[in-house]
Amino acid sequence: MSDAYIALADGRVLEARARAPGRTRGELVFTTAYTGYEESLTDPSYAEQILTFSYPLIGNYGVRSERFESESVQPNAAIARELTDDVAEWLTDEEIPAVDHVDTREIVTTVREEGAMACGIAAGPDVTPEDAVAEMEACEPMSDHVDIGAQVSVTEPTVHEGGGVADVAMLDCGAKGSIISSLTERGADVHVLPYDATPEDVAEIDPDVLFVSNGPGDPENFVAAQEVVDAFAGELPMAGICLGQQVITSALGGSTEKMAFGHRGVNQPVRDLRSERVVMTTQNHGYTVDDTGPLEVTQVNVNDDTVEGLDSEELDVITRQYHPEANPGPHDSLGFFDEVLDLAEATPHVAAD
Repeated sequence: MSDAYIALADGRVLEARARAPGRTRGELVFTTAYTGYEESLTDPSYAEQILTFSYPLIGNYGVRSERFESESVQPNAAIARELTDDVAEWLTDEEIPAVDHVDTREIVTTVREEGAMACGIAAGPDVTPEDAVAEMEACEPMSDHVDIGAQVSVTEPTVHEGGGVADVAMLDCGAKGSIISSLTERGADVHVLPYDATPEDVAEIDPDVLFVSNGPGDPENFVAAQEVVDAFAGELPMAGICLGQQVITSALGGSTEKMAFGHRGVNQPVRDLRSERVVMTTQNHGYTVDDTGPLEVTQVNVNDDTVEGLDSEELDVITRQYHPEANPGPHDSLGFFDEVLDLAEATPHVAAD
């Protein structure tokens, strides 16, 4: 008999092998990334989710902390066809349940056909299928995690110095470390603020650019971040990545919607509508922009035409739905960070309304 069980919202319970013990629940999603498992497992955008790797072997080049995107593992659990001992030991130390010896092709197909769904996992000695089902039944929809920002954000302002070329005020809704380093490597000083920072907190920094980071969950729950965007709209250049694009759009009068299973992987093709160039991108999101409000669509996903890039010359706004910093993934779109700092060149410093 198996020592791990995966309960799905469609009523099935799958048997698996426990690699890190524990019981948990979350929204079941998958990533198509074939490398970068350390980065994926430490990406704050996976908070309150159970991450399934479609690539069959996870852990074949060990575990190195310098590749981490945050200080801890972020998904509630990990599922793979085969996990190496290095990854299993890491997840055990982090107290994150992990299972393998399961048909991940079946799980991926299920999510693609039925959408991201509630999932429960029970792994370890003496667990039963009923334990996994109980976890699944207690799983809350992502939109109900109204305080998810508190799980992934800094609690106090921090500064990452890059040389003083520009001051960037970043609302940390679950920022990946490589987004910060992509800015500091270009000479910017990045002032990282909690997800619930106020317009007064931002004004105190007197920044050249306001940056809204990536993060987990429903963008409509990041009310404080939307209030900051609204306070500085038209007065301070703004940029956003992933959740940041959604938050900025909502604050400016647009809207977002939940996708069936989202975009998660390192091979999403994006077409720039101005240059007609197609780039390969890294993505991790379950929501997308529906109504763009005053912003102009500049890039779209080749596969499903969802919005991948927005801007406004009038408002000095530039956003991307994908992750230009990659980690893992292709570096086709790293120039985005140069565009962000270009916004700062002629920026008068302002105070909040």
